[in-house]
Amino acid sequence: MEAERAILILVIGHGFGANVVHPQHDCGGTATGRSRALGRHPTNPLAFFLKQSIVPYNLLYKKDSMPKTPDPPTYDFSFLRDLRKRDGLTIHAVSERSGISPAVISKLERNQTSAELETLFRLSRVFGMNATEMLYLAEQRTAQRAFETSHVGGDFVFREVQYGNVRILFGAAPKGARVSRPEIHRDDYEVCWVLSGRLAVTLPHERHQLKPGEAIQFDAVLHHTYEALESCQVIVLHLRKGKRF
Repeated sequence: MEAERAILILVIGHGFGANVVHPQHDCGGTATGRSRALGRHPTNPLAFFLKQSIVPYNLLYKKDSMPKTPDPPTYDFSFLRDLRKRDGLTIHAVSERSGISPAVISKLERNQTSAELETLFRLSRVFGMNATEMLYLAEQRTAQRAFETSHVGGDFVFREVQYGNVRILFGAAPKGARVSRPEIHRDDYEVCWVLSGRLAVTLPHERHQLKPGEAIQFDAVLHHTYEALESCQVIVLHLRKGKRF
């Protein structure tokens, strides 16, 4: 309580311009003594209090200690030029088919503006895509890293990496191994490429025997079986089908 009263007196005294002397200093009652006592402390009591604090005043407002706002996601719509040239279209042709002005399309191709959802929807129909796929392209202009996983399917051992539109598996199996699990597939196309050994691929109405360097593609939703006629290594791709309208 006494300490609080001392601080209050100090603040009030400063406010009225009084000469406040620290009670612990013996000033000898002289003007010189009072001047020395006052000289040991700043005339601003708040500054003196902050100076003696554990956390320095300047650190309380240090810019580096303030939370930083995360950068907004970066979109790059310059891929539209690649799609347009791939299909042999001019900007005016894309404009006529989509209803988007040539000026907006030109700015998007130079990445000088962003596209609204309605704009993406209209442009996507021109290139046989959907708005989600176009936004994905705008977000994914840089490389993506992935980490492999592994699993056992039937008698095959698979290592795989997976992205949104493709799944890549490296499989190895001894002679006589079999695997048949079409129920785990999405609506994909499947490609099987034999690296070594011989492999039999059985589909509902056909059977194929593949040698090293040979590959086969089919609809992954069809019932199919892999059988190792010899110890073999294969690469299997699951390619996501495009959206149908």
